[in-house]
Amino acid sequence: QVQLVESGGGLVQPEGSLRLSCAASGSIVSIKAMGWYRQALGKERELVAVITSGGGTNYAASVKGRFTISRGSAKNTVYLQMNTLKPEDTAVYYCNAEGLTTPVHYGMNYWGEGTLVTVSS
Repeated sequence: QVQLVESGGGLVQPEGSLRLSCAASGSIVSIKAMGWYRQALGKERELVAVITSGGGTNYAASVKGRFTISRGSAKNTVYLQMNTLKPEDTAVYYCNAEGLTTPVHYGMNYWGEGTLVTVSS
């Protein structure tokens, strides 16, 4: 079955950097877009960045200029380079695959289990 596995979260100091990775595995035919969402304690889940199959990107205003989303050279991978991290970036970050098609399902939405990013001194 399809799985999305995130890695790279952890504790980092303000102004520091982290790189998150996500790998989707399974019998995947295609993915329309992959992205990163985050949910801070007591907050709603929000879009951080998304990249489409065509390479287009979109970012939340709060991270624009600091974060970069990219597709990996490996199949069905996505990265989030996070620079100049702020305490308000602290959240669980979730990888998302949108419009994921398998031999038995069309255009489904899949989520990873999340990786915790804590920005604190």
